[in-house]
Amino acid sequence: MKAITKLLTAIMLAGVAATSATSAMADGAKIFVIGGKADDPFWSKVKKGADDAGKVAELTGGSVTWLGPQNYDNLGPDAAKLIRTALSQKPSAIVGPDWVPEAMDDAFKEVVAAGVPLIIYNSGGMDAAKRLGAMNYVGNEEYAAGLGGGTYYGSHGSKNVLCVNTLPGATNTEDRCKGIADAITKSGGKSTQLPLPSSSFGNPTAVAEAIKAAVLKDNTIDGVITISAGDANSAANAISQANAGDKVKLASFDMDETGLQRIKAGTQMFAVDQQPYLQGYLAVSLLNGFANYGLDLPTKPVLTGPGIVDAANVDATMAGAAAGAR
Repeated sequence: MKAITKLLTAIMLAGVAATSATSAMADGAKIFVIGGKADDPFWSKVKKGADDAGKVAELTGGSVTWLGPQNYDNLGPDAAKLIRTALSQKPSAIVGPDWVPEAMDDAFKEVVAAGVPLIIYNSGGMDAAKRLGAMNYVGNEEYAAGLGGGTYYGSHGSKNVLCVNTLPGATNTEDRCKGIADAITKSGGKSTQLPLPSSSFGNPTAVAEAIKAAVLKDNTIDGVITISAGDANSAANAISQANAGDKVKLASFDMDETGLQRIKAGTQMFAVDQQPYLQGYLAVSLLNGFANYGLDLPTKPVLTGPGIVDAANVDATMAGAAAGAR
């Protein structure tokens, strides 16, 4: 009799579990991710991370939707429209970068006011997350990343570094260049910013010509760092065309396979890495866990960088790049 009772109880509990699982799958998290252009080499890695985390969300009946601008010409206002578009879809949670606070903060505050869980990622740091009432920040601290790059330059003898900014006015890129300048000043050098119109972002000819002109105009420039991997490819061409390869040390924030090949070959000194794949993956995973199970991390912020990739660790990094995650 006891055995029969135990069996019936087990069957009943299994039925309850199955019903709960079905209910969870039916009510899965509907997560919207605001990011860059999907064909941007950096943001494609962030999107891959978000998509991979989205596979878990889909198993519980949820979804992950990526929203990105057509271009970066009007970045802040366009991003604010995307945030409001996401909010209009009655989401379970939203992930977004605080690129241009003066244009985007009001939209983020509308998200929080509506009771929608929010994570800031990639740009803005924990200060933005606190200011906006977001749950957390996932990503890089950009000023700290700039300090790391400037310190590396200074420790390797550079005295005049040009920071090429093709997204001037964006909080993250401005902080990168400021960090470079502050760190290299401490080692007795200097850094100036070369701000280029946002329309030049992704235009290799325009970026290369501007860098070449700057290097030829000032022969004391001994370092060029770009705010993106794509711009570093343009910078490499510019340095070559200016016949300055023996003097000007190239570096970049972020990296692609071409840049990694240059580091391995010795024609690029280093890259400042923020692990974009992890930014997308962790932000979506955290919100999916919170929406479904009330899970939250006491670790705030969740930092994915900065790190330095140079000749010492480039081989391991290239293996990750081959898999589309670095």
